[in-house]
This record gives sequence, structure tokens and C-alpha cells, in this order.
Amino acid sequence: MRRALALSGGLALVAALGACDGDDAATGATTTPTPTPGAVEANAVVDWVVDGDTIDVIIDGVEERVRLTGIDTPEIAHESSGDRPGNDAECFADAAHEYARALIDVGTPVRLERDVVARDDYGRLLAYVYRASDGIFVNYELVRQGYATPLSIEPNTTYAELMVDAARDAERDDVGLWAACR
Repeated sequence: MRRALALSGGLALVAALGACDGDDAATGATTTPTPTPGAVEANAVVDWVVDGDTIDVIIDGVEERVRLTGIDTPEIAHESSGDRPGNDAECFADAAHEYARALIDVGTPVRLERDVVARDDYGRLLAYVYRASDGIFVNYELVRQGYATPLSIEPNTTYAELMVDAARDAERDDVGLWAACR
């Protein structure tokens, strides 16, 4: 995972940052949006699952690389190439990759929804991903089942609080990387 903080420390930092979003100053209540379950209209088809938080999709005949917004999964192993050094897989990376494939394998129709910023510094689309057949919120499921941790980067924080809550539940239930990577 792309952070120097330990998982629990990182979660605490993200929780603190996420707590700033969605607060109603008048009532003190939070206004975290929640996705609506059920089938959704697809606007892309999965072409490849790169790793736990990155996929390639086809949109109107064009392939796009998509980074799932609001989450971070452990890094899979990469071989060195050119001037880029390789790295070993992080704890639970292969499991996160496999779980992402189980949710949205090649050929799966999906709905991509963006937040405020559409692309990252690498040109990847930033999106919340929903499986079209049943509306499963893939980003959320990866966190809730313990395959990812929250990663909120302003201004794309629509579901930051939801992701932090999902991570707390996964950690409490001792599932996924919370059980395997202590």
C-alpha cells in the first residue's frame, strides 16, 4: 500500500480527515451519502483487473485505466523494468487482486461514477465502481471485506466516511488483511 503509516495509524489518520466531511454544523449530524442497491445501468465493461484497486475498462470502444476512488489495496509484486526497480508483493495483495476479480472479472458490465476530480496524475480515471447486474458498490465491498483500506484524497471524498466505517467494521470483525497482516 502506498503509505508509510501502519494500517491502524493510517486508518486513524483517514478517519480524522474523513470526519471533516459531511458534518451538518447546525445539528452535528453526518450526511454521508450511501449508494442505492439494485441493478444499475452499465457505462463500461471490465477488460482487465490490474490489481485490487485498478482495472481496465472499455467505454464506447476505448480502453481506459481506472483507479478505484477512496480505497487502497496492498501492492502486488512488480518486476524491475528499465530504470524502475521491482518490488515484492505486500501482505494480502494477491488475495485483494483475486477478490476484485471475483467481484468484477473480465467482461463484467459496470457503472463508473466520478467524484470532483476525474483523473489522477497518471492519467487514470478516478471512479466509484458498481457491478451493473446488482449494484454492488465494489470500492465499498473491497474495504468492508478487509481487502482494502480507505484512502481519501481531497476533493474526491464523497464516500470517505462510508469507507472509514467499512474499515472499522472489517477490523472489528478481524477479516481480510486485518487478520492476515498483523
